Amino acid sequence: MSTALVPPAPPAASAVFGDRLGLAEAYAGLLCGVGVERGIVGPREGERVWERHLLNCAILAPGLPRDARVTDVGSGGGLPGIVLALARPDVRVTLVDSMARRVAFLNEVVAELALDSSIAVVRARAEELRRSDDVVTARAVADPVRLAGWSRGLLRPGGELQVLCGEAVAQDAVAVRAELTKRGWRSVSIEPVALEGINVSPVLRATRP
Repeated sequence: MSTALVPPAPPAASAVFGDRLGLAEAYAGLLCGVGVERGIVGPREGERVWERHLLNCAILAPGLPRDARVTDVGSGGGLPGIVLALARPDVRVTLVDSMARRVAFLNEVVAELALDSSIAVVRARAEELRRSDDVVTARAVADPVRLAGWSRGLLRPGGELQVLCGEAVAQDAVAVRAELTKRGWRSVSIEPVALEGINVSPVLRATRP
């Protein structure tokens, strides 16, 4: 699998990935190389692959329970699932996507980076699966209320939904929190998460009843 030139990792990346920074750099290269060639990410994403993609997704890593089982819904190019597996080697991540070319890319990345002991790839729609994981993650996959409905069958009772949201969801936070609470979800929040020097997405968190 070929790679492409990518911007150097910013200082924040060393703190996030530690001794796995080299793997994160290799993953960034794959996203910007074959990821762009196959339409997994857009052609202009290379110059902002760290800030927009890897570090933005890594803001979820500190909030994962120790040794968590994580399902990444609509994983696409592995965001945030692969990033979380790199930042938190104790967790086990299942990447779920329904599109064949994305699943093929994910399998190649997992093999290239030798992450098969911590990452599994499943071709399916989230609503077709039944699991009992600790955390479900996603990144701008769908309306958050619909996503919560899909995720309910993937989480154990007390498990948590952690979603990287767009600004539209953040602006409608009151209505989203009210609707999820009405549907039985607990501790619903939509909050910005700070990462020095990086413009990051708001994070939706909700606990499955």
